[in-house]
Amino acid sequence: MVSALLVRGMLVGFLAGLLVFTFAKVFGEPQVDRAIAFESAMDEAKMKADLAKGIHDMEEPELVSRPMQASWGLLTGVMTYCTAFGGLFALVFAFAYGRVSGLGPRAVAALLGLTGIVSLYIVPNLKYPSNPPSVGHPDTIGIRTGLYFAMMALSVAAMVGAAILRKRLAPKHGAWTAALIASGVYIVAVIVVAALLPPINEVPSDFPAVVLWHFRIDSLAMQAIMWATLGFVFGALTERDSVGRLHRFSGNANPAWR
Repeated sequence: MVSALLVRGMLVGFLAGLLVFTFAKVFGEPQVDRAIAFESAMDEAKMKADLAKGIHDMEEPELVSRPMQASWGLLTGVMTYCTAFGGLFALVFAFAYGRVSGLGPRAVAALLGLTGIVSLYIVPNLKYPSNPPSVGHPDTIGIRTGLYFAMMALSVAAMVGAAILRKRLAPKHGAWTAALIASGVYIVAVIVVAALLPPINEVPSDFPAVVLWHFRIDSLAMQAIMWATLGFVFGALTERDSVGRLHRFSGNANPAWR
């Protein structure tokens, strides 16, 4: 059962990867090109200023060409990312299904998709918003990555804690009240965590605000496409499979009752 869910999740993740790649190629890559053009203009201005001072810096060779990054590199990264998340989604579904009372496969998958994008992307990005590749100092990339993953891990931990709290409160206060209390606890927890973690602001003051805005909106849209595909398509396929199993079981059982 789990192996079948895992394969299904990875296949749905593969489908999500195709959709995300198409969106990124059409809408996301132009923003990246504009950000790179801004970085190139800044580097050229800095080089001219250094030459005027008699400083000669060697230009670093480009390891991977921009056309390769925007085509095969983007496709490989997106497909690997979405397929892997599809497998993880299926494993989490296998654990959660049956533990969420009163919900069928489609509802559980949709709920997991919603909690996934909130805890793994929206909340961490409210603290550390996504930036184009050319934004940020190369020397701080390790620190920025570590802080982002710390915020992500704490957000997931708070979401798991909220889910446990909701399950414990439900018998006494009802499902709706328990869900509201758990949601409030999660919100308070991530606000406290975000306040304790240090801020990062390395966006140049003259960086085009429109480019930054569109890049962040496109990043959110790509995540929404992936999580919506996982939640709705995986849920629909799993529910159809479970109904088919029930019908086959009923068909096999009928002759025995006659």
